Amino acid sequence: MPARVVLGVGAGIAAYKSCELLRLLTESGHRVRVVPTRDALRFVGAATWAALSGEPVTADAWTDAAEVPHVRLGQQADLVLVAPATADLLARAAAGMADDLLTATLLTARCPVLYAPAMHTEMWEHPATQANVSLLRGRGAVVLDPAAGRLTGADSGPGRLPEPAEILAVALRLLAGTPRDLAGRRVVVSAGGTREEIDPVRFLGNWSTGAQGYALARTAAARGAEVTVVAANVALPDPAGAKVVRVVSAREMHDAVLAAAAGADAVVMAAAVADYRPEARSAVKIKKDAGPPEPLRLAANPDILAGLARHRGPGQVIVGFAAETDTSAEAARAKLARKGCDLLVVNPVGGGLGFGAPDNEAVVYAADGTVTPIPRGPKEALAGVVWDLVAALLRGSGPAGAAAGPR
Repeated sequence: MPARVVLGVGAGIAAYKSCELLRLLTESGHRVRVVPTRDALRFVGAATWAALSGEPVTADAWTDAAEVPHVRLGQQADLVLVAPATADLLARAAAGMADDLLTATLLTARCPVLYAPAMHTEMWEHPATQANVSLLRGRGAVVLDPAAGRLTGADSGPGRLPEPAEILAVALRLLAGTPRDLAGRRVVVSAGGTREEIDPVRFLGNWSTGAQGYALARTAAARGAEVTVVAANVALPDPAGAKVVRVVSAREMHDAVLAAAAGADAVVMAAAVADYRPEARSAVKIKKDAGPPEPLRLAANPDILAGLARHRGPGQVIVGFAAETDTSAEAARAKLARKGCDLLVVNPVGGGLGFGAPDNEAVVYAADGTVTPIPRGPKEALAGVVWDLVAALLRGSGPAGAAAGPR
């Protein structure tokens, strides 16, 4: 049975992007009723929304009054998604106002509510807006952090509407019943693969695309967490609701992760970090016709995961990822002990798994000796299991659903 989604549209220039979001929702098989604010219709007309959704469109509570739309829409919805959520709309929602059909629907909704804010940076960062966001999150709504990028005119910064496909990913998680057990938590996720420069042209690197790390970030945001992603050389769209810090090398990632981890409840190191870097970087391209180059001497990079575990904050959960060709239990337990983390996610690489593949599988080894196999499936599914285990540790109950003993 298709889900019933109310798509609320605020009065911002980003309203045009919601046309694409509407298309993605309907193509996913859901029935979507668009409820714009009055001023949102200045950006995209009612005829456009009606044609794309196949449903009637109105901004006021008086049209079709016999059906009591200001009550029925919220009562019957499986999800209310507001995109773009402007500063004004967030303020009215936080204050509990019901001066149009959308805000009345938000008051009657008993389903998950997802806000995708879009506004100028100064408006997003204003204490009033931040207080409204905090209040809405405290009431159980999912309020994504906006993306950073080009805004109206020549301005640029945090405040851009996340890409429609990324908003859809969070919406689908909420429709699937994703728990809100990370609400109020701050988490850090590393993603991608570091690069260590040999000269201005060449580097030592790996095949990581960052897809697993971004799946972890999207899932954490859908579960209510405030998410910071430290991304090394990732070419994917920013995950909706996450702050993204971009780095290149292992040492840059070390500094960025340690800075972001201060005060975080959990850190998940999903990035593929180089163990070594060239001892010296050539300032010019090394030429082939100059004869054989000197042997490449390597220096060790800092062990970010072990350092996090040694200097963790009170109650902080540390999770490591290990892409391995040797996935034996003995090797995994030895690495877990050496790193000192709470959970070690060991995933095999090759054979259509791991780097660049849509699927993944893993075995999660916990410091208390429990083991949780994760069968092959989408990377989002693996992310869900990892956050289940992290949430259980944050509650102090140990890994949830873990199977005792070796695999």
